[in-house]
Amino acid sequence: MKKLLKGIGWLLLSLFALLNVMAAFHAYKFTHFYPPNQVVITPPEKMSFFQKTSAILFGIDFPSKPTVDSFHLAHQTFVINTTDGQKLEGWYAKKDTAKGTVILFHGHAGNKDGVIREAMAFYHLGYAVCMVDFRAHGNSSGNVCTIGYNEAADVKATVDFVKAKGEKNIVLWGVSLGAATILKAMADYKDIQPSNIIIEMSFGSLNDAVKGRLRMMQLPEQPLSTLLTFWGGLEQGFWAFNHKPYEYARQVHTPVLLQWGHIDKRVSETETNAIFQNLASTQKKLVIYEKSGHESLLKNEPEKWLETVTGFLNEK
Repeated sequence: MKKLLKGIGWLLLSLFALLNVMAAFHAYKFTHFYPPNQVVITPPEKMSFFQKTSAILFGIDFPSKPTVDSFHLAHQTFVINTTDGQKLEGWYAKKDTAKGTVILFHGHAGNKDGVIREAMAFYHLGYAVCMVDFRAHGNSSGNVCTIGYNEAADVKATVDFVKAKGEKNIVLWGVSLGAATILKAMADYKDIQPSNIIIEMSFGSLNDAVKGRLRMMQLPEQPLSTLLTFWGGLEQGFWAFNHKPYEYARQVHTPVLLQWGHIDKRVSETETNAIFQNLASTQKKLVIYEKSGHESLLKNEPEKWLETVTGFLNEK
């Protein structure tokens, strides 16, 4: 009996160790991007047995998404430096007699060309627009994404770039990772102080973001989310369980428009409500898009988005 129990104990310990090794590799792959010419993507149905086994055990390499300049407004391409040594590429489209400047921040694994639709909308509402590739995305430097933790410095650098142009009325807009990073930046840098912020589909915490990804992959949330969050933070040098946009919201006193899609499978209503309730601003508004998921709300429900955003920006 003792031998049996000992054998079971060693088996469980071995399984736990294997699960941690797998989590460590997957967390690493999730936070790293590689040049497209260095990564070969093989569809699952074309993978060999060994390729599938390797993908399950060690994850797969993710290529960065190339930036395609389909921004059909006259614009400046610029490069700025962050305080921690990253070089960020962005686009800036000025506008004569602009009401202000809207800075747009994209989501995870995207880049600035993914928010052109929103940039065009803000431009036609009377604003100059600025969009930037986060570190490890698009044409910016680096290959490590910390899911908003270090990217707060990217927001700070971009705001400083626009301020240096003499702009006083700055609006921050972000989607998903971009939204969460805006909240982190406003908690970290008290001098950012935009006139308004518009955040769409921000995750509530990094652990919540991992759970959302697992849901999309139809995998059990536990214990995988805990292990992935732990190893992801350990590999990047911070305690990932404390990376909580819903807590950063307590530092936000700027007028805020928070938007979320009711059929979003990645970000939950609970996360969205936690952020909204914690926002310290006395001027805050939560708008839910009944027909939308984790996607461009402007693309999916354009009339509602334009009416909501225009009304928010025109409020005194």
